[in-house]
Amino acid sequence: MVVAVDGPAAAGKGTLARRLATTLNLVYLDTGSIYRAVAAKLLAAGGDPNDAETATEVARTLVSDDLGRDDLRAEGVGAAASIVSAHQDVRAALLDFQRAVAFDPPPGRAGAVLDGRDIGTVVCPEACAKLFVTASLEERARRRHEELLGRGEERIYARVLEDLKERDARDSARATAPMTAAADAVTLDTSDLDVETAFRKALDIVRTRCGVTAA
Repeated sequence: MVVAVDGPAAAGKGTLARRLATTLNLVYLDTGSIYRAVAAKLLAAGGDPNDAETATEVARTLVSDDLGRDDLRAEGVGAAASIVSAHQDVRAALLDFQRAVAFDPPPGRAGAVLDGRDIGTVVCPEACAKLFVTASLEERARRRHEELLGRGEERIYARVLEDLKERDARDSARATAPMTAAADAVTLDTSDLDVETAFRKALDIVRTRCGVTAA
């Protein structure tokens, strides 16, 4: 059982995917953390995210422990991750890593939930349920701004809004695996939904699509 959860940054897909995994006994993988790990390792070594060759070399050395790095949420890593994720060879290097999690879960788990930008279209087009979780740009900026303030990072809302706008443009316009909803995905707009309502809607969609009977 594989569930694909795609969508732009700060739309709430990570929160939904984690809860779905817990509720349905599935492994959870935030694929954004994979690209963040590549970006963090690259920046720590003094590399340039725009250098596709070096970024690909880093991607090929990625191991599971790298996903627990302390600097994954550091300043600049998110933007760098968006840049390295646009490199075709980087994405190719990380594709097997993601599919292994999806299709070879550990014993006792019923499958996996992966969230990202291209799970339903490229990584796991075979997923039984595909969600495209979105929200208005302004609402996503508000959420990200509050998140940053909660972590003690002083940021101007207008700058956060612009950062998200630029990231959306990069993710949607890249030549390789652009962010887009799969043809058979269900779009869930969380702009006006609280966390619990959004989760219940997502759970109903997954149960219906994957044939899971409610407990």
